[in-house]
Amino acid sequence: MSQHMNLLLPSFETDKEEYDERKTTDHGGIGGSVWRFKGNKAAKEAASVSMKGTLARLFDCCSKDVKKTILPLGHGDPSVYPCFQTSVDAEEAVVESLRSGAANSYAPGVGILPARRAVANYLNRDLPHKIHSDDIFMTVGCCQGIETMIHALAGPKANILLPTLIYPLYNSHAIHSLVEIRKYNLLPDLDWEIDLQGVEAMADENTIAVVIMNPHNPCGNVYTYEHLKKVAEVARKLGIMVISDEVYNQTIYGENKFVPMGIFSSITPVVTLGSISKGWLVPGWRIGWIAMNDPKNVFKTTRVVESIKEHLDISPDPSTILQFALPNILEKTKKEFFEKNNSILSQNVDFAFDALKEIPCLTCPKKPESCTYLVTKLDLSLLEDITNDFDFCMKLAQEENLVFLPGEVLGLKNWVRFSIGVERSMLEDAFMRLKGFFARHTKTQLT
Repeated sequence: MSQHMNLLLPSFETDKEEYDERKTTDHGGIGGSVWRFKGNKAAKEAASVSMKGTLARLFDCCSKDVKKTILPLGHGDPSVYPCFQTSVDAEEAVVESLRSGAANSYAPGVGILPARRAVANYLNRDLPHKIHSDDIFMTVGCCQGIETMIHALAGPKANILLPTLIYPLYNSHAIHSLVEIRKYNLLPDLDWEIDLQGVEAMADENTIAVVIMNPHNPCGNVYTYEHLKKVAEVARKLGIMVISDEVYNQTIYGENKFVPMGIFSSITPVVTLGSISKGWLVPGWRIGWIAMNDPKNVFKTTRVVESIKEHLDISPDPSTILQFALPNILEKTKKEFFEKNNSILSQNVDFAFDALKEIPCLTCPKKPESCTYLVTKLDLSLLEDITNDFDFCMKLAQEENLVFLPGEVLGLKNWVRFSIGVERSMLEDAFMRLKGFFARHTKTQLT
């Protein structure tokens, strides 16, 4: 793990002293005049709800005085651990692309044709209404797909429907684009299904889309065919599109079969966001896509396609090397690769779900069947000197060098998320520390 430590957490050793030597109190410009430039605050509010900023604060709470290694379970990047490595087929595809000499040039804003065609073929395996290369736009990971869609749809008074628990980048880009966020509930007692009555009640004439995540990050549920069809029917009734984030579609280890939202594109137009980051364990490769499932050409007549192209024309392009490699990555990766990784995740989930029984203040409503996390409800009534989920995570980092993610960052207060996409020994160590932490903070009358 040491070779990846810079990706996981900050070192206790820094270059702060060297930096401090460069500090100056000079506030004047040429000839003593005031400098005419300064940084703007346009992204300050958006960044305040980002995962990276929160994790940085939690890592700052860790200390070498605790004399325990830092366990960074607040974010999910299994690729840094020896038990989770990408497929040889994917690596060979990138090497071949690099050595071919054909991938050294700029790419079109929408992506190169072989990559777009490969994504269309990959998605068409499960779709009744076939999509084509022109329906695919290549992006810098799924993150740029999120950014592009929200920017492309933003407008005066626009609002977007997001689940209460969601990857926080959706919140950040909506805030940055001045799009109002309206949160619909997920129902933990019904396998985290979407509260469709709530969706109908909160939508209005300015609603641009309903966003779903399937499989869901962080809840780990996989929506059924029947439920997704109801989602499409509600969206059609409201006259809005469905944006379906399916980045975890290869990370499934439960009984529910993955159903792509694009199956229901004859009911309502669907935008699918995807990437190889999670399934292939390569989040650093930054290659993803936007797929337009739209047999009735609604996206063209409403100018959505044109707006996406315009935004991509002024955005960074994904690596041409990765775009050239993508067809071989998608076509040649063997199913055994996914089965092996999902088997490890399944075993880790079983362990963590059972281990939670000894931590009464954290409960998981349902064992996940996808993704790389457990999301747990925090029972503050069992704890002393803990005020909320953020306080819980701050003190856990301070006392145990154990980093979990507060649910507030994901949209739901007094919940906590932690990653199970790590080495088994790390999970075992984490729960030993959790037991000690809970014992110290248990209310006196409960002991």
